Amino acid sequence: MRGITRVKIKEAFKIIGLCIIAISIPIMLSLYAFQAKKYSDLSKEVIELESKQEKLIEENKKLVSDISLLSSAERIEKIATEELGMHKAEAEDIIRVEMTGEKK
Repeated sequence: MRGITRVKIKEAFKIIGLCIIAISIPIMLSLYAFQAKKYSDLSKEVIELESKQEKLIEENKKLVSDISLLSSAERIEKIATEELGMHKAEAEDIIRVEMTGEKK
């Protein structure tokens, strides 16, 4: 009798082990599919962000170029003379003021 129960216990463990393996395979495949989908979504997001970054870098380069163009001395002088009616001061137009005395 004792030998029969050991055989039954061994058979029961084999069946339980096979059931666990049989159940774990679909679970593992489902997890793999989930991870593959997540990886695919993240890859698309990375590509979109890299594209956006490239556009922002190009826009930044253009803005830096525009700043240097707009702040050039020649452009400022042209606006000052033509639009604002200003002119460069002559030596005789410059008045130098010196302050002497006590500081308060």
